[in-house]
Amino acid sequence: MALPIKARIALSRERFHLEVNLALPGNGISALFGPSGSGKTTLLRCLAGLERATQAYIEVAGEVWQDTAQGVFLPPHRRALGYVFQEASLFPHLSVRGNLDYGMRRVALAQRRITPVAVCAMLGIEALLDRAPQHLSGGERQRVGIARALLTSPRLLLMDEPLAALDSALKQEILPYLERLRDELDIPLVYVSHAQDEVARLADHLAVLDHGELVASGPIGETLARLDLPLAHSQDAGVVVRAQVQHFDAHYQLLSLVLPDGLTPLRIAQPQRPHGSWLRVKILARDVSLSHQHESQSSILNRLPAQVRELVPADNPAHVLVSLACAGTVLLARITRYSADHLGLAPGQQVWAQIKAVALLA
Repeated sequence: MALPIKARIALSRERFHLEVNLALPGNGISALFGPSGSGKTTLLRCLAGLERATQAYIEVAGEVWQDTAQGVFLPPHRRALGYVFQEASLFPHLSVRGNLDYGMRRVALAQRRITPVAVCAMLGIEALLDRAPQHLSGGERQRVGIARALLTSPRLLLMDEPLAALDSALKQEILPYLERLRDELDIPLVYVSHAQDEVARLADHLAVLDHGELVASGPIGETLARLDLPLAHSQDAGVVVRAQVQHFDAHYQLLSLVLPDGLTPLRIAQPQRPHGSWLRVKILARDVSLSHQHESQSSILNRLPAQVRELVPADNPAHVLVSLACAGTVLLARITRYSADHLGLAPGQQVWAQIKAVALLA
């Protein structure tokens, strides 16, 4: 089992104080999420050694990178990490191949665990190797920057809002490559973002910061569903669930899935995927309606038995947020306060959660 990343950090500036005690999984993507000024980038720079915290204990893969109590501080070049900034910052005088070679030469031959061939294939940059950086699109430059960081064979990969400088189309171009890194590489990745859609699509673990403090940390599904966090109150609020592909209806172009309990069905309007494979599905709270009855004569294809866990006021005074337990999975529903009163919703009550097949995001 991969060893966790441990970070106890205290850092003070004139108008800002960061104090966190954080443990992140030693695999997958952990997202640092929060508004601007919450301390996400400062925390990332402390992990990298680019900021020297007043008090800190940082341990990665069993190696102590900083321990102020023992006088230990490894400078950035001695930390086995890769760092990807908002801008790729490629060397303009070198080709793509030259930039990648630079990253690889930073690591002794015996310590190289990732090959250029594998990285180029994973990030789809094989055809770019002889190009100059100025002849690349923003998405291509960022993919080359990620490849260069990976060729240092890091024990930890840090990404500081790598999609922030890209427009929506380029973000959609690069996201599948980041998903592939998550699924195929055995390297933990800490990803800074203030975009909830990116976090929901990529992260396995979520740490939420606000004003320099850690307000929540846990698996993505559990943390997104917490009604006491601002995440649940945004217009894009929802949960991420894992579901397994069971069948594909070619005529209607509908993918049939089952939730982790192996019994509860879910149908989504998505292209065919391999039978038995697992998908991450985001279910937005605004796309979930509730009923006391199983309404079979309806255009809504997904009707899941659920139990009301909790109701809280939403940011809009006309709305209510409802937390639901469904087949071992937590769902959120954003409905009107009128509907909640009309249905007489209360914790413990059994209801049907209704979700449009076209609303589900995979």
